[in-house]
Amino acid sequence: MRALVRLLRRGAAWAADYAWIVAWQARVLLRPPPADRYADGTGTPVLLLPGIYETWGVMTPLARALHDAGHPVHTVPALGFNSADLATSAAQVADRLERLDLRGVVFVAHSKGGLIGKLALTLPRVEGRAAGLVAVNTPFAGSAYARWFPARAVRALSPRDPVLLELARQLPVNARVVALHARFDPHVPGRSRLEGAVDVELPLDGHFKVLSAPRLHREVLRAVGTLGAARTSPGRDAHR
Repeated sequence: MRALVRLLRRGAAWAADYAWIVAWQARVLLRPPPADRYADGTGTPVLLLPGIYETWGVMTPLARALHDAGHPVHTVPALGFNSADLATSAAQVADRLERLDLRGVVFVAHSKGGLIGKLALTLPRVEGRAAGLVAVNTPFAGSAYARWFPARAVRALSPRDPVLLELARQLPVNARVVALHARFDPHVPGRSRLEGAVDVELPLDGHFKVLSAPRLHREVLRAVGTLGAARTSPGRDAHR
């Protein structure tokens, strides 16, 4: 009986997840929000990194929560629909940081955006400009489903992809990562912990819909505050 209830709950979560992302994708395609809509504020600056085939507009509920808390929220328009390879995307992130002359930034990312954010943290150009990364439902170890997808951009998220495997070996940067995960993610099954990072599982279901969940917003705000404080107090241990 418990197994049936869990199966039904996951099926409902899956359906709600797709309904949410379809609605938000349509909304931001019809009325694209300006890139600087939430760019004012005096708190720790944030740079949004969306998931694959997403624009930053899908992250609007989270951006609004961050802005309401006083954080200036910036975007990377060059990412487009985020179908480029990780190296190209990380370079675009570095370009954006330099163009805006941002320092002490916390990347707030969804899904593939977390991989881009981690890679960007390893770039010399980003050193001193980024304090850390808050990643939501990011497949740091890849997704078993990705290898079967026809599009190369998605297959690059396979656990066997050499770029992803090399990124996984970049262990020192993990100490600057807070990884937030839903308890059930239909796109990233059997997730593994990111060694050395703060790893938090939330009582939420879904890959996309969690972006509008107040519980997730509170966790992201807490993580951004912690990483931002660590940036201004180098002697403190930000994560433990």
